[in-house]
Amino acid sequence: MPSKRIRRRIGDILKIDLGDGIQSYAQVADEPLVVFFGGFFTEALPPEQAIDLPVWFRIWVHNDAIKKGRWHVLGNAPLAAENAAEPYFYKQDAITGALSVHHSAFANTGWERPASLIECDGLECAAIWDAEHVEERLRDSYAGRPNQWLESLRIDKNALPKA
Repeated sequence: MPSKRIRRRIGDILKIDLGDGIQSYAQVADEPLVVFFGGFFTEALPPEQAIDLPVWFRIWVHNDAIKKGRWHVLGNAPLAAENAAEPYFYKQDAITGALSVHHSAFANTGWERPASLIECDGLECAAIWDAEHVEERLRDSYAGRPNQWLESLRIDKNALPKA
C-alpha cells in the first residue's frame, strides 16, 4: 500500500534528518520556497523554538521533500513577515554569461530583468533544489566543507560579458 501523501501548507515547520543523530529545521513558505534556519541539533527542538532560530537561507525546493514525508512536519505557525516576503534570486545565462534578477515584480518582463554582479551578490540562484541536495548542503555546512551543489550554482565571473 503506497504511503499517504502529505499536503504542503504554508507555515509548516519541518525537521530535516541529516543522519548521525543530527537535525536541522525549516519552514514552508509560498510554493516552492522553503526557509531554512541556522543550527544543527542532536536533541529535538519544539516547533516554536525552531522558527525563532536565525534564517540561514531561503531557496526553492521540490515538493517531494514535503509531500512524500522525507522532511517531517512538526506543526504549523505563521511565517515571520520577512520570511513570507518573496526573495530575489539571480540567474546567469549559460551562453552569454549575462546576469539577471528573478522576482514577481518583473512579471511584465518574464519575471526577470538584467542585473549587475553587485546586485546579484548574496542572492541565491534561481534553481529548484532536490531534498537530497539540500540535505547534503546542510551536512557539508555542519562539517565545514564546501558543497558541490552550491558551488555549481555560483556565478561564473569568467563568463560575465565584457563591458
